[in-house]
This record gives sequence, structure tokens and C-alpha cells, in this order.
Amino acid sequence: MKFERLIHASGTVADFYDEALAYLGALCERTWHDRLEVVAEGASARLWNDEGALHEVELWFPPPDDTAPREAAREVFPGCPLTFRLAEALRPTPLALDRVVLASHADARPPAVDVAEKLWRAQFPGTNRWQLASPFVAEPHFAVLALLRCEIQAIDQHWSLRRVAVSLPDGAPDDSLAHSLDLAPIAGDTGDIAWPSPQPARWRDFLRAALEADLAADLAAIRDRQSQHLRRELDRVDDYFEHYELELAGRAARTGSENTKLKTVGRLAAAKAEHARRRADQVARHEIRAHAHLDSLLLISESAWRAGLKLEIAHRPQSLSALFIPRARRWVVAEASGNLPPPHVGGDK
Repeated sequence: MKFERLIHASGTVADFYDEALAYLGALCERTWHDRLEVVAEGASARLWNDEGALHEVELWFPPPDDTAPREAAREVFPGCPLTFRLAEALRPTPLALDRVVLASHADARPPAVDVAEKLWRAQFPGTNRWQLASPFVAEPHFAVLALLRCEIQAIDQHWSLRRVAVSLPDGAPDDSLAHSLDLAPIAGDTGDIAWPSPQPARWRDFLRAALEADLAADLAAIRDRQSQHLRRELDRVDDYFEHYELELAGRAARTGSENTKLKTVGRLAAAKAEHARRRADQVARHEIRAHAHLDSLLLISESAWRAGLKLEIAHRPQSLSALFIPRARRWVVAEASGNLPPPHVGGDK
């Protein structure tokens, strides 16, 4: 889920700086509607000096349409380095793993068998026969949600704030949870829940795959633009060296001096090497690099129903245990089974 970019408003940004710097221990005073006097030391002063020495500055928040030259140490504008440093300073170190329980309806009941079967077949269309082998039993389902600042380095830098969620233990992306978390009801009493132990390496792989899928559309547009620009630059380099090598070859053909011909051969070899170097340099300049900065991590528990199933797939019967998530209307199968049909992407919700 990609958050919409907020419109830069000087007053709003000044309020953010006032609260954030005060939280970090700085003394702040609004001297004017677009001015903020700051006396910082320690953590708050590291925005300007790594030692955290005492620093006094009056920050100015000019309107975004102001085209005057900027002074990054005291002016706050769209893309200002101070804003990025402030965001990093507010991020807790080490990052805490927060936990939350989504509330369920008091009269929540297990799904009807025919509905559960329909949703299973929509998710796994290769199933021939489906039968409920044991009744539904309440069991919590867990998911990991991450808030990420994403930086894409290309011809231009692209920044975005994204929220991705993955199901545990299968690691399937849960886009509906990422989009609806703001409106999800939170349980007041978490009860006695056996939370899963953190698995940083495994969760990182899950979140990386979900983020790559979320970034795919943006990266495709950037990659297309980069490819067109790279082709123009390579054509320009090729055209220059092609004409230069033709000129050298023509000079060698018009002279009878062996010394001149030997010099021309050396120049041609140097031109070919420089040609290859220039092409490699342009390719490196047009690489796309994506970096994700993790700002928060949340472990979520919600009500679900576990049941034993008897299936027939490709005329081969098998039994397994699966978890049904009412919110997502989706089945989660923790057991690895080579005979299980591949899930249908974009099934019924």
C-alpha cells in the first residue's frame, strides 16, 4: 500500500519540526508564522553536527513556490536534508516489535461449510474433492505489518511511504490488511495469546517479496524511462566514436608514413578502449537502486478457525490441517504439500 504524498504546507511542516525537535530535547519558539528559533544539544543537535554540540539556529519555512537559492542548514523546503535526518532521529533504536490484537464480533461463529468449500475451491481451483474432516476450532492467526520509507535512486530520486503486510507462517501478502488497518477494531483485552517467536531473517524475506510486488508498477515506469534515456546516451557515445574511428582510418589511408600509421593504430586501440569504458559508465549511471528504510514493525493477531480437511487432487487423496481467516476470506495451509494445487491469485474476497 502506497500512501498518497501530502502537499507541502509551510505551517504544517513548522508544527511538525516544533513538536519533533521538542521531543528530542531542543528548546523551540515560534518567532513568526514561518520561523522557528531552535536551541539544540545532544540528540537534537546531531541534525547539524555529529558531536551533538550546542547549536542555535532560526529555521525558515519558505513557501514551496519560492525559487530563491536554498540554505539547507536553516531552510526547510520539499526534499530538505534536515527533514530526512529528523525522521531518522525520531525512529527508535533498536526498532521495537509492537503487538496488537484485532477485535472480533462477540457472536462470531465458524463459517458455513458450503461457504468454506467455495472459498477453498476459488483459492485452489485444482481441487477435485473437498470434505471437512474435523469441526472448526478457534485459533489465532498472525500477520506481520511493516511501515517502510522507500527510496528509488534513478535519474531522479523517488521517495514513497508504504505499508505492507504478510501472513504467518506462509508469508503470503495480505494487501487487505495493509489497506484496512486504520479502520480495524482493536481489542481492549489481549487475553492469553501465545505469540510466535520473532524470526528476523524469515520475516525479512517475506516483507522483501511483498515490497517488491508493491513496487513493481512504479519500478516498471521508472525502468522504461531509464531505458529510453540510456539508449539516447549510448547512441550519442557510439556516434561520436564511430566518426572518430572513421576519421583516424581515413588519415592512415592518406599517408605513406609508417610512423604515422603506427601512431594511428595506437590511437584506434585507445579509442576502442575509451569507447567501451564510456558505454560501461553510462550503463552504471542508469542503474536503478531501491532502498527500504524500516520505520515500524507490528505483529498482529486476529481470530481464525482451524479445521482438518480431506482432499482429492489429481485422483490422489490427502489429509491436511488448514486455517480459515474470516476477515480475508482466505485459507492458510502451513503444511508443505507437493500435491497441493497452486493458489489462485486474485481469488474471491
